[in-house]
Amino acid sequence: MQDRIVDGLSRLEYRGYDSAGVAIMSGPKVTVSKAVGKLANLKSELARKPLLGRVGIGHTRWATHGAANTANAHPHRAERVTVVHNGIIENHAELKSELMANGVMFSSETDTEVIAQLMNLALRTASTLDEAFSKTLAKLVGSFDRNQL
Repeated sequence: MQDRIVDGLSRLEYRGYDSAGVAIMSGPKVTVSKAVGKLANLKSELARKPLLGRVGIGHTRWATHGAANTANAHPHRAERVTVVHNGIIENHAELKSELMANGVMFSSETDTEVIAQLMNLALRTASTLDEAFSKTLAKLVGSFDRNQL
């Protein structure tokens, strides 16, 4: 699985070269591997420590919020939620402040981690995954098309 994801990322590398990462699910466990710089750095990391599983996501990042470092590389996690995102969450600072005021801890400087944290909280009270997703999207303002999600 990781090879398929990395192959796909290599076709998109021109869209982001500051960092890259993958998340692979094996049973209920999700493992993340990230590297700063070009995709070749992630390939080296995965060759050293392969991720096993049948489902995964990946991302190459062009840094818009937060420095180009491993903490800011995608995917981002918040307990049961793992997210990659291409775009900008324009109200991320406001949402992050609200979340932090309610005890949520962040591990990155990115706008994308806000999505993971919001979705994680929504899952605690929602009846369905769709409901949690709708609650999360309703709070986000940014450069993405809600009709395509």
